[in-house]
Amino acid sequence: MANAPPGRLYVVATPIGNLGDLSPRACEVLKACALVAAEDTRHSGALLRHFQISVPLLSLHDHNERRRTPELLARLQAGDDVALVSDAGTPAISDPGFEVVRAAAAAGIEVRAVPGPCAAIAALSIAGLPTANFAFEGFLPSRPAARRRRLAALAADPRTLVFYESPHRIAEMLEDCAAAFGGARAAVVARELTKLHEQVYRDSLAALRARAAEAAELSRGEIVVVIEGAAAPADAADSGELDRVLGALLAELPLAQAARLAARIAGARDNDAYRRALALRDASVPD
Repeated sequence: MANAPPGRLYVVATPIGNLGDLSPRACEVLKACALVAAEDTRHSGALLRHFQISVPLLSLHDHNERRRTPELLARLQAGDDVALVSDAGTPAISDPGFEVVRAAAAAGIEVRAVPGPCAAIAALSIAGLPTANFAFEGFLPSRPAARRRRLAALAADPRTLVFYESPHRIAEMLEDCAAAFGGARAAVVARELTKLHEQVYRDSLAALRARAAEAAELSRGEIVVVIEGAAAPADAADSGELDRVLGALLAELPLAQAARLAARIAGARDNDAYRRALALRDASVPD
């Protein structure tokens, strides 16, 4: 008897808050699969029960994904269809799933997307900031020095930037963003998207930083931060020249003096030279 054809791996997006956002196709796929690999079986179990879906669950999270992947591949190769879900949103987007998807694709298993909610795209779609080009950065490093280095590297990026952030770090994160990008940069903080207490704040980074320091609600819930990209320099060569001059002067002079001299040499504005000097200095500081 011929071997059974391999099953399919379905990457299924689930609601980020409002259960009404689970698509009819997602329901059908979940019902038809032999197994659901879930980030948290308790959380996903409640979702499946709500939609009267009775399918076995297997835990698949950050700490066991590599160990579980061979087991899931064996099930797929034996002919079982498997659904991959995370606690909320789209699997593998700042959630477990990448290892399984990569391994399945490498093994010749068909991988199908069942698209739906994604907090990053939901926030970007309502931010009112440019969407033609954007960069999803996920969670910034939790350690302050590493976070500041990453932000310094993004300071001149012209794309709209999208971040996830935990509520207990949002005030520190906005403080560092304002320092790296300038307090005037437009930004949006979206909290608890699609949920009962959804809130969206649109303002400058300086104003949002001040609000985060005072508003108790920003210390709770799921948060997405969307930040306007850097304005394109009048001449890209000038930007490179400023960095070159600053690199030489910062090795010999105090920061403020180096910035003033670099501005004169490169023909940049004093404020721009000073901000860039700060970013270059922070990028060179070790953890």
